[in-house]
Amino acid sequence: METQNVAERALIREARAEDDPAVGDLLVEAFITQYAKKLPDVVYTEERKRELRDVASRRKVASVLVAEVDGEIAGTVALFPPGAPGSEAWLPNAADLRGLATAVRYHGTGLARPLLDAAEDLARKWGMDAICLHVRKGADGVARMYMKRGYVREPSGDMDLPSVFLTAYALRLKA
Repeated sequence: METQNVAERALIREARAEDDPAVGDLLVEAFITQYAKKLPDVVYTEERKRELRDVASRRKVASVLVAEVDGEIAGTVALFPPGAPGSEAWLPNAADLRGLATAVRYHGTGLARPLLDAAEDLARKWGMDAICLHVRKGADGVARMYMKRGYVREPSGDMDLPSVFLTAYALRLKA
């Protein structure tokens, strides 16, 4: 499979019901593979895998976008509007960006860029003041990727959950 110029070839669109199994599998594979390499102490429970695979529930409350490359689902991201069930945004009038992932074979190809461009454009279309997101503590490469796009560390949005500490970042869309 050709991975050159994959970001330029990607078609970004809204996920459909028939995409749910592929999106769910992609999320589980990408997250488990990525964290196994960088954070080997991270364990994904069967419950967490079920949550990741429950794309249909996410589509009911959020915009789930997919990157399609050569007719195949190669990446995904979800954007939750303010007040949506499952949103973890802590700022007023802010969308919550969740579940950014690309197929393992496309890691490092820049495929996350068009997905994030589309999600940020959607938040602007919604009239949002900001986009909030969380990164698992220790996932420094992921945090750097967001910071290069203009996301700023916002400790007030950190989440200290029983199973994980999530560091908060926000992108201000309006001055």
